[in-house]
Amino acid sequence: MDDFEAIDFFRDEALVADPYPYFEALRGQCPVHRESHHDVMMVTGYDEAVQVYNDTDSFSACISVTGPFPGFPVPLEGLERDEVGELIARHRDELPMSDQLPTMDPPTHTDHRALLMRLITPKRLKENEASMWHLADGLLDTYLAPGEGEFIGGFAGPFTLLVIADLLGVPDEDREEFMRKLQHRPQDEAGIGSTGDDTLHHSPLEYLYGRFTTYIEERRREPREDVLTGLATATFPDGSVPEVIDVVRVAANLFAAGQETTVRLLSSALRILAEQPELQSLLRAERDRIPSFVEETLRAESPIKGDFRLSKVATSVGGVDIPAGTTLMVLNGAANRDPRQFEDPAAFDAGRANVRRHLAFGRGVHSCPGAPLARAEARVTLERLLDRTSDIRIAEQVHGPADARRYDYVPTFILRGLTHLNLEWSAAR
Repeated sequence: MDDFEAIDFFRDEALVADPYPYFEALRGQCPVHRESHHDVMMVTGYDEAVQVYNDTDSFSACISVTGPFPGFPVPLEGLERDEVGELIARHRDELPMSDQLPTMDPPTHTDHRALLMRLITPKRLKENEASMWHLADGLLDTYLAPGEGEFIGGFAGPFTLLVIADLLGVPDEDREEFMRKLQHRPQDEAGIGSTGDDTLHHSPLEYLYGRFTTYIEERRREPREDVLTGLATATFPDGSVPEVIDVVRVAANLFAAGQETTVRLLSSALRILAEQPELQSLLRAERDRIPSFVEETLRAESPIKGDFRLSKVATSVGGVDIPAGTTLMVLNGAANRDPRQFEDPAAFDAGRANVRRHLAFGRGVHSCPGAPLARAEARVTLERLLDRTSDIRIAEQVHGPADARRYDYVPTFILRGLTHLNLEWSAAR
């Protein structure tokens, strides 16, 4: 890439399909490099990314999702050590998605994440995984019957929605409504981090807020022996009872964010599997390799391209000075291909020894709490698809022949994933 400085990562649609040469060009210049279009410090190095994620004293997550758009409400240039932190506290409520867990900083983040972890316990995850097999088979009965189909709308979207509904205890009688209201459709791809102009307005949160407010209020009035009652009666670490809206936000965020990113993981995994017959045969024969395959998929095609931070103080990352008030984008998708950490990073190696070091789920206090859930969903999906088919292939009439594939990717600088994936398969004999 000869003139990467001329490329606007946040607006150039040419990078949507393949951002990796741009990431490599940035890292080749410096693992911490300021791009010129929106004055964002791009962090492409693995060690540097880990440093930023782990340092909550120096870096705020208040702009985690939106980054430089629409901008901080007041100027931040040239401020002293404590002034940026004071301005964040003063203007936080004016920032988009300020009520969501990913944008919170400790100690508020600590308290609200604790609510979430009361729900995602090992016991609950084990119960949830047990139901995944049944949910997967129920959907596959219909999806697999024709011998071909679009994977994201036909399976990945409905499956991840039903799994998260089950985890949160959405009553059986309401799940059809959730499917109808929230079902992933390939044409509905503009979202947070889109290259369009309405990026902050497309969200399922309004519907989820309404439904979970009703659930939590009902369970507080009339407790039952169910998951929603556990969520409704959860307390902060100090024993205080959260406001209903605090609980609702946690549930809604888990529902919306967890489903969207897992859909991307599943579709990337199936694309890779269908593109590599030898690897597919290996996984069919040696199922114990599936977890490593999932981790390498997460490394090679991180569902979240990156996450933003705002420097509260003047500091340095990787030897590069970071003034207070600087917007940084920690690029998971780039850090996961840093050759200083991963040998031959562009190659897909299902047996990569250090693959679990990837940053697809972030790192530090904001590391994805739903990571065990996503891993289980991917494993169950692959197991059941391999059980019920003898061969899975890319539909060439949609995506073109092997030497000239055509894939469309979500037009966003935050998410990495296909808009649709058409497959063909042969039923297991």
